Amino acid sequence: MSQKVQDYSDTSSWSYHVDESFYADLDRFGEVLRADWPAAGVQTAREAEAFLAREARLIDEGRFNDWLELFGPDCLYWVPITPGGGDPRREVSHAFDDCRRLTDRVYWLRTGLAFSQIPQSRTRRVIGNVEVLDEPGSGLRFIRSNFIVNEFRAGVAKTYTGWYGHVLAPQEDGWQIRLKQANLLDSEQIHENLTLVF
Repeated sequence: MSQKVQDYSDTSSWSYHVDESFYADLDRFGEVLRADWPAAGVQTAREAEAFLAREARLIDEGRFNDWLELFGPDCLYWVPITPGGGDPRREVSHAFDDCRRLTDRVYWLRTGLAFSQIPQSRTRRVIGNVEVLDEPGSGLRFIRSNFIVNEFRAGVAKTYTGWYGHVLAPQEDGWQIRLKQANLLDSEQIHENLTLVF
């Protein structure tokens, strides 16, 4: 009996990046994001705050194509259901988007035809308690921060709170996001419409 050959040209059914190595990195990132860190230098902290402020402004202004450019090709945008992350190999998530899925999400939002985003959410977010850890061996920058996202859509105002975990990789012209993990304070509770971008 012949074995079925995987059709790797159909990128809707598989990912170049989500493999065992990807999950091993994700496990390590989670350990670092939960650890205690020394205080960062003033310049490093200001750079991290500026990066988060720019990302927040792009999302709040609906500039999703520009926001997408902040991510690297091996990125992950993750909104876990389990508080603090859990294990996405065995648990569902509100969002678990590699680069391809994140590109699909942005395209979907940009069409204006997404039923759950008619009318489109208007958001404003506040980010604080920013902590930064630069990892000399890998060159990665880890950032933890707290967030409040205020959403207004279809006459209803909602507030979401939680903490972000960012992992940034250095590039010639700045930083690219390898991981953005948005940990909602009430992540395991029922949420009606989480099509907004955190």
